[in-house]
Amino acid sequence: PKIKNKPIILSHHMIPGLKEGQDKMSKSDPDSAIFMEDSEAEVKTKIKKAFCPPAVVAGNPCLEYVKYIVLPKTGRLVVPREGGEVEYTAYEPLEKDYVEGALHPSDLKPALTAAINAILQPVRDHFKNDPDAKVLLEQVKKFRITK
Repeated sequence: PKIKNKPIILSHHMIPGLKEGQDKMSKSDPDSAIFMEDSEAEVKTKIKKAFCPPAVVAGNPCLEYVKYIVLPKTGRLVVPREGGEVEYTAYEPLEKDYVEGALHPSDLKPALTAAINAILQPVRDHFKNDPDAKVLLEQVKKFRITK
């Protein structure tokens, strides 16, 4: 029998953009998403400006990043706080604390920034140290520029 090549569709959860009211990240708005080549400072600035209303879960991109990127990748989120750090190893307790006000955006955002930067550092190092990867990164950056 003849085997036909058919396209494969990969589906995943769509993370909202970092700005209020953005249903999804947009490559035409670089401030709406974290990119693999973003510097530590860029990640910090983007998350600091991100929509993250206290006690609100729906449409909150910071919580989505924790739920769908940080916890699956690292297995934990460490939130430094006065009086000692809090470690979350599952999303549900973090969401509960957030809704109840025990976890505030001013605590969540720096923890999320640190976690995303830790995830991205090996990628940054690869693009910095591998000559072929440097060339590839420049090509990728050209695709990102849309108007």
